[in-house]
Formats: sequence, structure tokens, C-alpha cells
Amino acid sequence: MVSALAGLIGFSAISGVLVTAMVAPALAVTGITASSTIGIFDGLPDYLEIGQQPERNTVYAKYTGKGNVDGYYPIASIYDQNRQEVGYDQISQYALDATVSGEDRRFFEHSGVDLTSIVRAAVGNVVASGIQGGASTLTMQLVKNTYISKAESLPNEDERTAAYEAAVSQSFDRKLKEMKLAIGLEKRYTKKEILTAYLNIANFGNATYGIQAAAQRYYSVDAIDLSLEQAASLIAIVQEPSVRNLSDPEYFADNQDRRDVILSAMLATESITRAQYDEAVAIPVDEETVVPSAPKNGCTAAYKYAKWFCDYVVKSVPDFEFLGDTAEERTENWKKGGYKVYTTLDLDAQIPSQKATWAYAPPSETSYALGSATSTVEAGTGRVLVMAENKKFNDTADGGGADTSAVNYNTGFEYGGSTGFQPGSTYKVFTLIEWLNQGKGINERLEGTARNIPAAEFLDSCNGTWGGTVEFGNNAGERGIYSVAEGTAESINGIFFSMGLQLDLCNIRNVAASLGVERADGKELQTNPASIIGTNEVTPLSLASAYAAIGAGGLWCEPIIIDKAIDAQNNDLGGQEKNCRQAISPEVAATTAYVLQEVLNRGNAAFADPNDGIPIFGKTGTTDGAKQTWMATGTTRYGTATWVGNSIGGQDMSLVSYEGVQGYRLRHYITRATDAALNIKYPGKAFGDPDPKLLTGSGTEVPDLRLQTLEQAKSVLLSLGFNFRDGGEVDSELPAGQVVRTDPSAGTQSAAGATVTVYVSKGNKIKIPDAVGDGKSNDFSTGEGILNSAGFSNVNQGCEVVPPGDPRDGMVTSSSPSPGTFAKTSTTVTLVVAQITPCS
Repeated sequence: MVSALAGLIGFSAISGVLVTAMVAPALAVTGITASSTIGIFDGLPDYLEIGQQPERNTVYAKYTGKGNVDGYYPIASIYDQNRQEVGYDQISQYALDATVSGEDRRFFEHSGVDLTSIVRAAVGNVVASGIQGGASTLTMQLVKNTYISKAESLPNEDERTAAYEAAVSQSFDRKLKEMKLAIGLEKRYTKKEILTAYLNIANFGNATYGIQAAAQRYYSVDAIDLSLEQAASLIAIVQEPSVRNLSDPEYFADNQDRRDVILSAMLATESITRAQYDEAVAIPVDEETVVPSAPKNGCTAAYKYAKWFCDYVVKSVPDFEFLGDTAEERTENWKKGGYKVYTTLDLDAQIPSQKATWAYAPPSETSYALGSATSTVEAGTGRVLVMAENKKFNDTADGGGADTSAVNYNTGFEYGGSTGFQPGSTYKVFTLIEWLNQGKGINERLEGTARNIPAAEFLDSCNGTWGGTVEFGNNAGERGIYSVAEGTAESINGIFFSMGLQLDLCNIRNVAASLGVERADGKELQTNPASIIGTNEVTPLSLASAYAAIGAGGLWCEPIIIDKAIDAQNNDLGGQEKNCRQAISPEVAATTAYVLQEVLNRGNAAFADPNDGIPIFGKTGTTDGAKQTWMATGTTRYGTATWVGNSIGGQDMSLVSYEGVQGYRLRHYITRATDAALNIKYPGKAFGDPDPKLLTGSGTEVPDLRLQTLEQAKSVLLSLGFNFRDGGEVDSELPAGQVVRTDPSAGTQSAAGATVTVYVSKGNKIKIPDAVGDGKSNDFSTGEGILNSAGFSNVNQGCEVVPPGDPRDGMVTSSSPSPGTFAKTSTTVTLVVAQITPCS
């Protein structure tokens, strides 16, 4: 009828027929003329595209274990609308029939607009004096739902609200637009395509869209497997999704009422037999027949070992160039969904790392804010292989309890809300690298003793001269001269501050930045002298990328997390492109790795070594009071950084233990479990040999200046290319004004331009005379007189018991300090006197 008329007299003519039948009874009330209504038709496009509807995005990780498909395993579904589009042949015939019988029984007879229904609806509109609904075919409903879907995808809230209200308004304009576009759809698409599109776009309540998602959500089956009563129950939802969906038992009765109406319609249209009807209608809609599956949307519902990585993926969407040209376009395309995203995460290593993290840094700890995070970055590519955290991820409004968090400790604030943690001595590697960049050697020897250094003595071409004093200690109280290699292996603070005095703090910062190290707050790395030993709050992910670069011969690669993405049309979009740069020379990288290998042979760091034969280097890090502890490792295949410490607060990690492991070693056990798993799949090779030039360096030996005057010493040092510094006077037996010692000490290899501090004698020490003699001749008075004559006025008497008859009885047998020792005259000298009676 309608289609025939449309074919004979054109759309404008049929518009008049439809308008007259549908809206003429109300024209007098509204004041709208028939001719103006037809104008609405003529301004519309001829048809609407059946495009992609918002769907789920599925995130995959690499995996060789059970359940993998072609080496990948799904870890998360992310969507704004829970929808999974399916084809006509993937939908139960019961659902297809229920839709037609229940919503538009003349669907296969009309051409988008059902004149019979229009006439029926017109009668109701006469009574109501306006459009009250009715007469909508499935095709018209598809048009309406398409506009609703477009409205919901608009980024601006005001635009979204206005478009939604226009799509659902009870107006003549809206109904007329639906009619024209429905007829256009029928001309362009087959009935099967329209019916399939309707079932893929329909709202089934509770943020569930499309028949496939509804079947899974409410009955835990695929759309193709829906039974008769299940199919009818789902189609019963579409007219009133907010009060007939099956998410809550309070809606079951209304759903069953509508379901039974649909079953009756199916019987009337002979889609089912009487026996099928009787069987289906006898089955109640209740908590036994509804078999819901919890919605698995978002990272809180993701695979338990990969939730933190999932969150990092979601927060990185604006960076994914394969999704669009701008951050806004990428975000909108992600919301539309339908992407299969194959990530770099490797569950074969991730699972052991996450298990170890939970074991050695349990999320249930509530007496203090225990935190832990581990990241691994592949060398030479930047692919993130591991991202573990001790807290369980939960970003819901209510949270999940004390053992959960939404702050990703692995990343910076922008990508996870973390403000980072001081890395301690793991940061010293950047001073070592700059030392080597300047041609200095690892066997050059420096002063390692803890001391106070005026901050102004450090060069910082970035931020100028620093004020105050740098005060530091050494963990094991080390004193004296050490080589750079020894100082690194033992992590002696004094060595690194001595190195820093010969370098530019700005260059040290630049080395760290070139290797990808970032402050978690997004600010520039600080350059103050204390930063040498790791005071910048950094992220495990960025530190892991730096150690990966060392293993890759100095090639730093920006961390990436997507290998490839497939869109809803099955187009391969590629992934994140590798972005690498040669941050340091291969020679410097090889020499750095050479030095850092020794770290894992000493002390607690040895607990981090998997001892599987794979060459590995590393560096520990511990902050003041053991608040934060770190372990960073690297091979030729990857870099790993593990942090264990206080997310807030100041618990001393050396005072706690888990799984029988002391707190300061927890990082090592987590690192070992992570690296052991990685080495199976990513076995590293031997590192390159260190550069011979960087073993000895280009330094000059500090000369022996003892006995020279200050001016003579200064002249010699300047002639050798050293900088001179007057260290002042020190206690010494040498004549006043003569050089006593230098820092660095004589014989030390130091680079040209290094500052040598010269200390001269006060001339205030003299040799203690011999008040003992042969041990049998001088009594205390005699010995005291000898000392007094030499200027030592503070003399004490000590006691030593000897056997009866011993000729030393009553005589001085020894002195402390010993005769011949140089000391100030104010020094107390003790003379030990022998006696046969017990000392009192």
C-alpha cells in the first residue's frame, strides 16, 4: 500500500497521505498546516546509514598458558555501552520471531511505515489532541534509536542533552522525520539487515545494549542459544528498559507480563506452536530462571593479575595515534568501541611478578601504608612487559576496602595519580654515566669519607649556585679512598659526592632525562646536590626504561603498551610505533653494565639474582630511615624496577618482615621472581666489554705535596690542570704551614679540572718522649717528670699486675699513647705502673 503509493506518486504525495492520517486531527489545536509539515519532509536526507554502534573494546595480553588463543588472552572489556554486535545468523530464531511478533508483526509486509498502525494511532491522537505514540515500526524504532545513540556519543553535555531530548520528544516533527528516514532505510537495506541492526542497537536496560550483550548479561548465554522464553523475556525489555530489565527481581513481574504478551503474539502469528507456547508461558521469570552474569566492564572487573596495566591502557587512550589525529578524536573513537587491542603485557612474567608482590608486600597490611610496584620494559623496543602492584585495583566510587587502591604506583600522576617515590641509590647510576661521558675512569680513586660539603662547591649550569651545606653519611660508615667501581659496588655516598664535585649537576640531570627518567608529578628533575643520591620522586616505569637502555647499548626507547589494534570492521590499525634514541654511547653503556654487575655479587643485592646463568646487572636504593627501598636490574633484553616502601608515612622497612623475609629484602625477592620468569622467555646475552679507556680514564695522578708550603702546593696543582682549594690548618707534627695531606689524596687518578683541597699543619703536635725506658728503671714520678719536661702536663697513672718478685714492680712498663707518637701537648698520657698487688 504505502510502498505502492510511494512508487506511483512520489514521496511528497505520500507525505500528504501520512500527514493527513496521522496528524490532521490535531492541526487545529497546534496551528500547524499540512503544507508546512510536508516541508519538514523535503528538508530531510533520503535515508540514514546503519553505522557501527558503540561496542565493547577488548584488551588482550600475551600468554602461552591455558586459555590463550593464538598466544593472547583477554584481560578486560571496556565500554560506555555494553554491546557486542552480531550478525543475523548469530541470533536465535526465537529472538527474531519475538521481535517481529511483539513489536511489528507486519514488518515483512510494509516498507518502513505501517499505514494500518498509523490510522489506529491517529484515532488515539484525536482523543489526546496530540501525538501520544504508537504506529512506530521496527524500522522507525531503529531510526529513533540511531539518533539516541548519536546523541549519547556527543562529547559536550549540553549538546548531548539537547540531541537526546530531540530524539525522544513526542512531537509531530520527530515522528514525520522517523517516517521519511524509515522509508529511506527500507529502500537501501534488506529486512534482515534492518532487523539485525535493530537488535544490535536496542536498549536492554542496565547499560546493556544489543541482543548479544543482553543474552550474556541476563542469561549467561550467547544470542544464538536463547530459548523461547528467554528470547521473549529479553524482547519484553525494549519498550520499557528501565523497569523491565532483569538486573533486579523487582522488575521480574512486569517483565513476565510483557513476555507473556509477546508469547501470545508469537502464537497468533504462528511463529510457535500451542505446545511451545504452553511450555514457555508456564516458566516463571524469577531468580531461578534468570541466570545473570556480572557485568565485566572496566579495569576493576579485569583479569585479576592485569588490572593495573588495564588502567594504564585506559588512561593512555588519548595518546594512541592509531585511534585518530587528536586526543579528542581518539577518546571519542574509543568510546564508540569495537576495538580489539593487543598489548605488550606478557602474562607469563606478569603473573609470577604479581603473585610475588602480593606475597612479599601483602595488600592486607593496614598498620602502615605498605606499597609496592614493579615495572619491566623490553630493551630495544620500549614494550612494557610487566606492571605489578601490591594493592588490588578498584576505581569504583565506594572503593573496595583497605586492600584496594586506584593509584597506580608504577606511573606518574597523569596516568595513575601517583606522586612518585625517592629512588635512593638506584639514581646514582646517572652520576656514574656522566662520569664516564666526561672520559673519566672507573678505577680513578676518590675520597669516600662522609663529610660536610658547602653546596656552593658543586657546579650547576642549570640552576646556578646552591646555598647551605650538604651533610651526608655512608651506610656502613666507610672512610677513606675508593675507586669509582668500588664505590658503586658498595654504594658509598661519599664517592658519588666526590664525583659530583667534578661534574656539572645539570649534566647529571640531563643524563637521567635522556634515559627517560621522569618525576611522577610531571615537573623537571631537580638538580640540587642531594639529587645525586636519589631525592627526585620518580616512577618505577621510567626507571625501568632507563635500566633497559643500559642493557640495550645505550638505546633508550619510550615505553609503549600496544602492539596492534583491530577495529570493528576488522581493519588492522597497527599499534604504537617504536620511538627510540641513542641516549648514551655503547661504550659508556657497556662500561656501566660492567660496573653494575658487581653489585649483584655483594650484600643483600645478591638475593635479587635469579642465578640462572643469565648475565644481569643492578643497583639497590634505600632512602633515609629505610622509608623507601628499590631494586633496579637489567639484562640485554629488559630493565626491571621494583619499589617497596611507604605510599605515605615513614615506617622503617628494616623493622618489618613478610614470608620470613626482612623488609629491606622484600624488593629483592619480588625482583628475583619477576626476572626469573622473564629470563625463561627473554634470555639475555653477555654484555659488551668495558671500554679500556674508561677503566683508567683520562685523569692525572694527584702529586705528593707533603712538606711543601701552601703556595708551592697551589703552584704545582695549577700547573697540572687541577683546581686548588685551601682546606685550612689541621693538627700535625709537621712544622706550621707545611702541607699535611690533600683530598683527593696523593696517588689518586683525578680528571683535569678536579678540585684538590690542600691542608697545612698547625705545627701543634710533638713527639711523646720515652718515659718507660727499659721498663724496670723509671717509677711513676720519674716518668711523669720526663713528660712534664716535654710539655705534656696531663699525666695519669695506670696499673698492671705482675707476679711477686718481678723486677718491674713499682716501675713504669708502658705509656698510652706510645713513646714516639706525635700528639698535641694537651693530650692526656697514661703511664702504666707494675705492682704485685691487685689494681684498685
